[in-house]
Amino acid sequence: QVELVESGGGLVQPGGSLRLSCTCSSIIFGPYVMAWYRQAAAKQREMVAAIFSSGGAVYADSVKGRFTISRDNAENTIYLQMTNLKPEDTAVYYCNIHDKESQLPWGRGTQVTVSS
Repeated sequence: QVELVESGGGLVQPGGSLRLSCTCSSIIFGPYVMAWYRQAAAKQREMVAAIFSSGGAVYADSVKGRFTISRDNAENTIYLQMTNLKPEDTAVYYCNIHDKESQLPWGRGTQVTVSS
C-alpha cells in the first residue's frame, strides 16, 4: 500500500524554526514535481511550496523568504525548512505529487503549531 509519511512537526514559538520531512517506501519521488501543502482548521488545503526534479522551486507568497523546500533523491525524501514561523502558519502539513492526476492517497500529515 502506498503511504506518504510526513514528520517533523511540533509546537514552536513565533519566530522559531522547524524542518519537516516526507518519504514514501512505495514510489520513487525523483521524476515528480513534489509539493508541500497545509490545511489549517476550517480552511481548504493549500500548496505552500513545490520543487521540480531539477531542484527549482516555487513558493506561495505567504511563505516566500521564510520556507525552503528541498529534495534528496538518494534518500527519497522531501524537506521543508521553515523559519520565522508565524501563528498563521499553524496547520497540518502534507506532501504529495504536485500533479493532481498523479497524486497519491494523502498521508496523515504532521501538525505544526506556532504559539507563545
